[in-house]
Amino acid sequence: MVAPKSISRSAPSTVAASTIVSSLLTVETSGTGFTDLTAEVAKFLRDAAAREGAVMLFIRHTSASLTIQENADPTVLVDLATALNRLAPENAGWRHDTEGPDDMPAHIKTMLTATSLQVPVLQGTLALGTWQAIYLTENRARPHRREIVLQFVGSVD
Repeated sequence: MVAPKSISRSAPSTVAASTIVSSLLTVETSGTGFTDLTAEVAKFLRDAAAREGAVMLFIRHTSASLTIQENADPTVLVDLATALNRLAPENAGWRHDTEGPDDMPAHIKTMLTATSLQVPVLQGTLALGTWQAIYLTENRARPHRREIVLQFVGSVD
């Protein structure tokens, strides 16, 4: 095992998490791809007067998902889509094809990513890294109306 060069941690902060704020975000997708939700989640936090706590996102679907990924270089999203398509190709002999050949691959891609996320909120701001964004991943070829439950738990102004 290699010892780290240094480890540091800020002092703990404590808040009474007595508030829960919820909202339903509806997104009309245009088919397979990534939709950046970061600005909408930040707006939800501003509207909720969020201060310290956590925001949870939960997508109410089995063929679309959520992920946190790089937002600086758009080729990252292209490569991620390529990887998901390689892991769950359309014409792999899937038995479940009720809604078309992209139906079962979409379910697999959702299983490989996430249906819920939790992000810390510090001083009213998403505690994402410099190059991170929150994305809805549409795993179906045709457009869909997707619903994401947003919920902030923590202290408010």
